[in-house]
Amino acid sequence: MKTSHRLLALAAATAALSAFGADAATNWNDQCVKCHGADGKGETKMGHKLGIADLTDPKVQAKFTDADIVKIVKEGAKDAKGATTMKAIEGLADDDIKALIPVVRALKK
Repeated sequence: MKTSHRLLALAAATAALSAFGADAATNWNDQCVKCHGADGKGETKMGHKLGIADLTDPKVQAKFTDADIVKIVKEGAKDAKGATTMKAIEGLADDDIKALIPVVRALKK
């Protein structure tokens, strides 16, 4: 991907995060970006290692509900073999977890 496209994607993701307030943006940046990437595409070292789905893809987003987002953040996720694919995020209040839902949904293109 060209550098200009990456910068544009990063700017769009930053703008989307700012629309949801500092707490949700901070939590996304602190807890999620390492694996999912700022733009949600999963184009990170850890994202590639874990085979993270592209959260900008409408088909991927259609596969999970808002309740699924809350559950996976609270409990983590495992693959079919029982291996952990996402650790639970500890220390977030329920309201903070719920505030991540529109952040994730805004990533959809």
